[in-house]
Amino acid sequence: MTIVITGATGQLGRLVVEALLDSGVPAEQIVAAGRSTGRIADLGERGVQVRSIDYSQPDSLRQAFAAADKVLLVSGSEVGQRVEQHRNAVEAAKEAGVGLIAYTSIANADTTAMQLAAEHLATEGILRDSGVPFVLLRNGWYLENYTGQLPVQLQHGAVLGSAGDGRVSAAARADYAAAAAAVLLRDGEAGKVYELGGDEAFTLSELAGEVSAASGQDVTYRNLPAEQYTDVLVEAGLPEAYAAILADSDLGIARGDLLVTTGDLSALLGRPTTPLREAVQAAAKSLQAS
Repeated sequence: MTIVITGATGQLGRLVVEALLDSGVPAEQIVAAGRSTGRIADLGERGVQVRSIDYSQPDSLRQAFAAADKVLLVSGSEVGQRVEQHRNAVEAAKEAGVGLIAYTSIANADTTAMQLAAEHLATEGILRDSGVPFVLLRNGWYLENYTGQLPVQLQHGAVLGSAGDGRVSAAARADYAAAAAAVLLRDGEAGKVYELGGDEAFTLSELAGEVSAASGQDVTYRNLPAEQYTDVLVEAGLPEAYAAILADSDLGIARGDLLVTTGDLSALLGRPTTPLREAVQAAAKSLQAS
């Protein structure tokens, strides 16, 4: 069996490759595909097949998917271009006779009004129309979305956002990767939809409390109007269009759009998901060590 992991040069895809290796999949049966293959040269040294792909270059996809049994289609990073890029990947998989595509969508893709979900929902439609067997991995937010901001949170003594008292079922990136690997290694997954999120949802006020506890510094949550939060993100260096999407996503959290109660993620893992407290404490220790 040959399994292709797209986006393997990114953080999630790399972790999926590692999870497959840890599960005992022979390295030569894994294809790690991405644009910046220099980042995964070490995987090649361990026997993993490394291939260069670009979602905007169908030929590269056809070559990478040749003889593949299963493909993990990790959603692209270029917001606004992803529908056509994903279409290229699905069509290449169909031409190659791939037996299953697992796609990393977004939590509650078919019910949320979040702008970020539109391209995911469109991709799900492409998959349904393609005739290729597929399984949807609707990933919630990453804990790293928040722990990665720890230096800024400590600098300003605040977690900023527009999520109000909404709860978000975030989980560690490694949890989502391990779940993806588990699905790829199972039979009979075609047609399934997994709503994936952490076991314990939290508000951004609770996040601020965990940051305070882990750092010993007083950190509070400041809820901002979406327009103001967008301006803050732009001042921090984000493009205005992407900043607006992130602020809109916080409004989605306020509505409960990223609340996941299925237990699908922990069921796939066979263990509880990584708790917020553990993730924040680890990030704080890493920051202190550096």
